[in-house]
Amino acid sequence: MSSLVVASRSFSKHPILRKEVLNRYPDAKFNDEGLSLSGDSLADFLAGYEKAITALEKIDESILKQLPELKIIGKYGVGLDMIDLHAMKKYDVQLGWTGGVNKRSVSELVVSSAIALLHRSVFANAEVRKGEWYQVKGRQLSECTVGIIGCGHVGKDLVKLLRPFSCKILVHDILNFEDFYQENDVIATELDELIKQSDVVTLHLPLDSSTKNIMDREKLDLLKSDAILINLARGGLIDETALKELLKKKKIAGSALDVFVTEPPTDNDLIELENVLVTPHIGGSTEEAILAMGMAAIDGLENAQDPLIFCNR
Repeated sequence: MSSLVVASRSFSKHPILRKEVLNRYPDAKFNDEGLSLSGDSLADFLAGYEKAITALEKIDESILKQLPELKIIGKYGVGLDMIDLHAMKKYDVQLGWTGGVNKRSVSELVVSSAIALLHRSVFANAEVRKGEWYQVKGRQLSECTVGIIGCGHVGKDLVKLLRPFSCKILVHDILNFEDFYQENDVIATELDELIKQSDVVTLHLPLDSSTKNIMDREKLDLLKSDAILINLARGGLIDETALKELLKKKKIAGSALDVFVTEPPTDNDLIELENVLVTPHIGGSTEEAILAMGMAAIDGLENAQDPLIFCNR
């Protein structure tokens, strides 16, 4: 039996990644049937293998305790919210993971989403499709204050992409990146003040107990009436019901949402609003980013580490 199993459906279908795996692990097992694996079906699929590549499959203690042979997981994708790192440590399973390999894909979509909402091009396009033809006034990103909540891999890359626009940039992070802030002329700001002052607020945080609903009703009420809110990070960071109410009442200008608590989203009242730009979780899904994430997962099988070093990444 091969030492490697690939649970991810999308990875299994990717011709370049598949070829690279077979070059290194000629007898690797792939999820060729396109199975949606979870719980016992996931444990059965992974059983007997020393190494596994997973993506959106939930790996927790209930899975790991059934897999005594499993020693290494290569994580396909940059989020770790589907993996219980402490359970991996308990069952002596190492993790191969590289953060930020899709950062440019995400930060480019943030910029394009901000411009689309500020220029009201989504609304204008909808009007033209209805047979209307009139000028819609918008705003320039270059005249805006951009607030970045979370200055990790994506947040830092976004700062670099915003340089040509000469925006005023505010950042908030639980860690202090003082050297980066000084080098890039950005201002570290308390969360409430960042929300109050920014024309564009964009979220770049993992989802955990400390960040769940970080943009709750109280925080959303701090947004300026002409502000836009962007979330390309994780569903669950925003109270979607409260956001919908603000957008309906035009208490903020708009929102770009690439992630939701439930995907695909079921709240049509939210996603059909004229001041909402919705995309189907494509922030990190450019061809280049997909390939980079896949290669990182493969390489991670050979340089896996103690999973607990990745806590709070």
